[in-house]
Amino acid sequence: MIARIQHKDQNFEVDLSKPIDISLPLTNTDENPIAWYIEKPVIEPVRFGHWVGKVSEGSSSTNFNNIFFNPHGHGTHTECLGHITTEFYSINQHLKTFFFTAEVVSVEPEIRGEDLVITRSQIEKALEGKLPEAIVIRTLPNLQEKRSKKYSDTNPPYLEEKAAVFIREKGIKHLLIDLPSVDKEKDQGKLLAHKAFWNVKNTQELNDDARLDATITELIFVRDEVEDGSYLLNLQIASFENDASPSKPVLYKI
Repeated sequence: MIARIQHKDQNFEVDLSKPIDISLPLTNTDENPIAWYIEKPVIEPVRFGHWVGKVSEGSSSTNFNNIFFNPHGHGTHTECLGHITTEFYSINQHLKTFFFTAEVVSVEPEIRGEDLVITRSQIEKALEGKLPEAIVIRTLPNLQEKRSKKYSDTNPPYLEEKAAVFIREKGIKHLLIDLPSVDKEKDQGKLLAHKAFWNVKNTQELNDDARLDATITELIFVRDEVEDGSYLLNLQIASFENDASPSKPVLYKI
């Protein structure tokens, strides 16, 4: 299924029959990635006395599960600036369109003392002057263990503040990355990259030029066979009235 798209001054085609899913599934097994010091998700049937909501156990004609999870710590999720503000802002209220031009870039974080950091110069070089609406950052080495990694207390790589400022100043509204956070795991609550990307100057009282329509998507996984380059991004979320929602970003090669 070929779609011909006119967008701003661009004309391009995408094959909608060839989606590239860059989300991680949510499971209740040890294969689920985990961040932020929590346990794995819980997926279990509802129980009312002797009745169990599971067809294989014989007492129910349907499978009827409860699911307990944390969007930030258990898999691919998309968040709005409500993640860091005193006032409540919902991803469901502020992400209102779902297709964007996107650039996939691969970056090997630089060593800074005990940290691994994605720098402004790396992002600038990787974009090669392109101005997409979304940037998809794949960190190198692109190990399969990302799909089930336990990130707590591992000091994962992160995005330096200057890189986040650069991305914002280029007008990129949607930042996707294969890490549990764009910020350092233990940063004393500074959240420099989050604040820089969303242009949040005061978390207690939101400034007028904060980017309410910008999103950060974390804990994606971009397979090796997906080449760096230009794509159409479909950024799908569940309709949670929360600062973040589990999400399913899907790319289509342009």
